Formats: sequence, structure tokens, C-alpha cells
Amino acid sequence: MVTTATPSAPTAGTTGTVADRKMLAQNFDQFLTLLTAQLKNQDPTSPMDTNQFTSQLVQFASVEQQMKQNETLTNLVSNTNNTNAIGALNFVGHYVTASGTKTTLASGSADWILDAPRAGTAAISISDSNGNKVYSTSKALSGGTQSFHWDGKNAAGITLPDGQYSLSVDGKAIDQSAITVSTEIYGKVDGVDLSGTTPALKIGALSIDLTSVKAIDNPPANAATTP
Repeated sequence: MVTTATPSAPTAGTTGTVADRKMLAQNFDQFLTLLTAQLKNQDPTSPMDTNQFTSQLVQFASVEQQMKQNETLTNLVSNTNNTNAIGALNFVGHYVTASGTKTTLASGSADWILDAPRAGTAAISISDSNGNKVYSTSKALSGGTQSFHWDGKNAAGITLPDGQYSLSVDGKAIDQSAITVSTEIYGKVDGVDLSGTTPALKIGALSIDLTSVKAIDNPPANAATTP
């Protein structure tokens, strides 16, 4: 599945460049007309100082060169984005692991990967898409990566509706010093969203930025896989 933006008119940057070029050409034509008139009507015994109009000619050339450079950079960025979009399509059908706190609860199951620098404990909180805390627990941590599975139930044992939920972790080492525990999500890429300025991988309803992807192909061996 590929989500694309609706074709639109030229971008503001492209339109602006065309307008700027047109204005520069008009100003340059005006300048040449005035310069020609001055040269025709100057006093032969007291010719005008050529340094002034030479300086203006140089300024026009400099502005035009800068506009060409800007246009080249715009085209380069556009080509890079197109290349990224094509590359993103290669992710479809593969599992990816990516940095992130948000994942999808589906059929009473949601999974994250925790990465701790050393052994300790973690105070874990889960919030819904509105930012409301719906579940909290503690977990013993070992050094390295480990899975965290949530059955989708709140503290009262009620199964919450499917949707997107976020995980936050407050880690402490065995000596009670604070440690940073990074969180990752994983799943099978089933589409690419091209409607934004950069491509985003789709895992169900989740959108994953390409720059957050850390591993490709298989789901982590130490974590349960999602359908």
C-alpha cells in the first residue's frame, strides 16, 4: 500500500524562482535602456564614469548566478526526495525495528523492546493516544535488549480498545542511580506514506520515519512477533 499526495500546482519555491527571474530580466532590460540613453546623450567632453554601471552589471550577474545556484539546490533536494521515496518502497513486506515509544495495541497485545545499559529496574507507564496514563508496572532489567509485552489491560483488569499507545520508562541501576532505557518498536511494513515531505513507513496505523529505522528483515528473536 502506498499513500501519495494529490498532484498539485508548482510549489511556492518554484513559482517564486520563476517570478524572481522575470523581475530580474525586467530590471536588467530597464537598466540597459537607461544606460544606452545615457551613453547616447552624454557630453563627449565629459564622459560618464564607467565604474558605476560596471558595478551594476556585476551585481546583476551575481544575483542571476545566485538564483541559478538556488534552483540547482532545489532540484537536487527534489531528486533526493524521489530517491528516498523509491528506496522506502523496498521496505514493504519486511520487518523493521525502529526507535520509538508508540505502538499499536491489537487484539489485546502490544510489544516494545527495551535497551538498558546495565541491570536494574524499570518503572513503566503506558498512555493512550490522548496522553492519559492507563497502566503502570515495574520490571527487572538486564543489561542489553529485552522485550516488554502488554496484554492491553488496565489496572482494573479491563481490556482497553485497540489503538495506539505510548510507553515511558524510568530506569534505575542496581545501585539506584538513574539509567537511560531506550525504547524501540517493531513490526511488518505494509505500506509507505508519500504524502509528506519525507517518506514514512506504515506499520498498521503507525507511521515510522525512515531515519528511526535501526534494523531490517526479521523481528527480534527475543520478542513476540505481531501478525
